[in-house]
Amino acid sequence: MACSAHLVSQSLYSSHRASPGGPRNLRSQGRPPARASPSARPGSRVSGCRGVSLRVAASFEQGRRQVEVSYDPQARFNQIADQIDKDAGMTRLNLFSPCKINVFLRITGKRPDGFHDLASLFHVISLGDTIKFSLSPSKSRDRLSTNVPGVPVDESNLIIKALNLYRQKTGTNNFFWIHLDKKVPTGAGLGGGSSNAATALWAANQFAGCIASEKDLQEWSGEIGSDIPFFFSRGAAYCTGRGEIVQDIPNPLPENLPMVLIKPPEACSTAEVYKRFRLEQTSQADPMTLLEEITQNGISQDVCVNDLEPPAFEVLPSLKRLKKRIIAAGRDDYSAVFMSGSGSTIVGIGSPDPPAFVYDDEDYKDVFVSEACLLTRDENEWYREPISANATSGKEGLQASVAD
Repeated sequence: MACSAHLVSQSLYSSHRASPGGPRNLRSQGRPPARASPSARPGSRVSGCRGVSLRVAASFEQGRRQVEVSYDPQARFNQIADQIDKDAGMTRLNLFSPCKINVFLRITGKRPDGFHDLASLFHVISLGDTIKFSLSPSKSRDRLSTNVPGVPVDESNLIIKALNLYRQKTGTNNFFWIHLDKKVPTGAGLGGGSSNAATALWAANQFAGCIASEKDLQEWSGEIGSDIPFFFSRGAAYCTGRGEIVQDIPNPLPENLPMVLIKPPEACSTAEVYKRFRLEQTSQADPMTLLEEITQNGISQDVCVNDLEPPAFEVLPSLKRLKKRIIAAGRDDYSAVFMSGSGSTIVGIGSPDPPAFVYDDEDYKDVFVSEACLLTRDENEWYREPISANATSGKEGLQASVAD
């Protein structure tokens, strides 16, 4: 493309030299950057690029003729590249994979299949992972890598399980290279793995041309995890059964509601928490009453019931002390302090800042801390990471794990 511009310049220059008066003006100059087209899709080469134009102009005194040739090689390159992508189909996709909190969590009974019935208001929040998907030339296996040690990268990972499930349900044969950039801590009660699985199902469906509906994906996902179907809601839902029965609740709370997440280095094993669970020790609050109170009057300490707190505090006594200290230190800052899911994350609603002791006390030097807000999505679109999303951790120097 640069060669074509050079030939134009050379041709004009030769003709001017043959002119009796010679050239009065021969210049090459930059053109102001072109604005990206509003229709450019996210991730397109057009989006965020600034084309550089080459303008060659020549003037003649005799007859006062002027010839000007303008050519934008970057814009032309983007046009060709986008056409190649269109012809070849989708080959790469980056998606945000947000986690969730349980605003309240009631355990209402034991099921014959060994699971427990629950009733909970789930809400997606702005803390999340980023997952990069690329089509693999392999037609036999997926390859997963991650930035965090200890996260499984074999077929036990929910991402791989989700991709296997999608191929099983649809008969497609796309395999992927996947990189998981993990920010959501594990063993936190935030549903990070479940969100990863839902995101993988969404991605696989995009690569396949959206041959499955959102409802299909939601129903299938319940086969590999109880919390996964929730992420196919719009971001806020009243969930019952094992968690797989999902009822969308439009805008139960303001999305700009600030919160802080505080998680100690120790994880809570969901299996261990349920081993210590006693149905007779649960709250007697009616879940529908809690839901109505929250949607009408917002969050307060009284409505943020979590029946898994007592057994989780048995598994991890330091977690109970952490919650008490946050409540005592933040009486004027937080409208509610509660544990999410089966732990070990404590959520403070009302302020994005942790109490000072989290930074000052040596016992809490390794806690995970993140501000967050509520997040929703539109129909037929996946969740988008807010620009202000911010997470910090006491642990540094994360190493990468890769499946060979």
